Amino acid sequence: MVAGKDVCLRRLSKGDRALEVRFNRFLGNSKVTKERIIESWSESTAAAVTGRHVLAIQDTSEIHFNTTPQRRRGLGEIGKGNHHGVLLHPMLAVDADNGTCLGLLSGEVWTREGPRSVSHDSRDLSDKESQRWIATALAAKPLLTGAAMVTLLGDRESDIFVLYASAAEQDYRVIARSMHDRKLADTTGLYAAIDAMTAVERRIIELPARAGRPARPMDLELRFGAIELARPQSEFLRHLPKSLHLAIVDVREINADPNVEPLHWRLLTSHEVTSSDDAWRIVAWYKQRWIIEQFFRVLKTQGFKLEDSQIGAAGRLLKLVAIAAKAAIITIQLLQARNGSQQSLHVAFNPSEIDALTALNQQLEARNRRLKNPHPSDRLAWAAWIIGRIGGWDGYPSSKPPGPITFKNGLDYFRAVALGWSLRNVCMP
Repeated sequence: MVAGKDVCLRRLSKGDRALEVRFNRFLGNSKVTKERIIESWSESTAAAVTGRHVLAIQDTSEIHFNTTPQRRRGLGEIGKGNHHGVLLHPMLAVDADNGTCLGLLSGEVWTREGPRSVSHDSRDLSDKESQRWIATALAAKPLLTGAAMVTLLGDRESDIFVLYASAAEQDYRVIARSMHDRKLADTTGLYAAIDAMTAVERRIIELPARAGRPARPMDLELRFGAIELARPQSEFLRHLPKSLHLAIVDVREINADPNVEPLHWRLLTSHEVTSSDDAWRIVAWYKQRWIIEQFFRVLKTQGFKLEDSQIGAAGRLLKLVAIAAKAAIITIQLLQARNGSQQSLHVAFNPSEIDALTALNQQLEARNRRLKNPHPSDRLAWAAWIIGRIGGWDGYPSSKPPGPITFKNGLDYFRAVALGWSLRNVCMP
């Protein structure tokens, strides 16, 4: 998938019908489970987090598969009930200091079984989809023992009182964007308390361009302060503390163009915030959440086009999504590595593949002695330089760095080379 930047089994098989059948049999094998595939996500991540402050970023994405009433493939409803597909909730590990994507940690892939007869407010958290935020964090706990610090980070859907309480129990920090105007311990409203805070600083920050949105400078106003968040009045939460001590960091865009929606982030955090520098640091960490949005785009519209899959059963689609998630994270790591990331080479390549990369590097450097791989040979950036070269990049520092298509071409070629390399000592009768 990484080499072909695709998840379509027919295209990955390149016309080899027998290979396509083998791919399908693999996905249909009862011994191949989505749980084990998800478990394998973190095989290289646990070592990469050692000694770092890790942002454990979570989010949920709906993956829509085109279908008809006669061919639902066992898929449940998504969106507002007008589409069918599966849901993916991953947790990514990101270095808080430099934004390096360290890999996947844990997560869930599922499809809804049908509408619920009991209302959302009348169910315990364990019987709601929102429990995935706590379950995913708990599943990642053994993988993060070597980290110097862990901060759970999520968008508005992670604004859950239970998550704040659970994070404290697990010795995690947390940053979440507010979704609800909650009650404080003194019975006042959260948003009213924020608006009453004095604006302490302004900064101009460049908002990067994204699909359908051009880059623009933003004039941001900063507020921050300590709050005591009251426990929601639910019978299912009475075992939790009556209130939690948190900090609020509020950044809002002022003087925005009338044609754009002004940015406004109300960030709840368990980090101590006592100065403007502390508050801007929380904002900088929250900005790293864009990496998981990039991950979803690589998985779907701008990369593997996962939603184009025509696999005919929900069980196989769930496994395909789990496999594609790992492929998408490797692609992101290679894209980051082209800029000199200090990520370890072993996060994406096994020992035999590293031997093949070494041979290719020697050959590439020999062709033009003015061109040398500038990166240490134990870093992913070293491999990215090689993959970019064999994909068509000229390697000169003054040239535009290789992009996704160049990496796709290079990886496609490299996989064939690596396969041949693995057979170099095989004696044929």
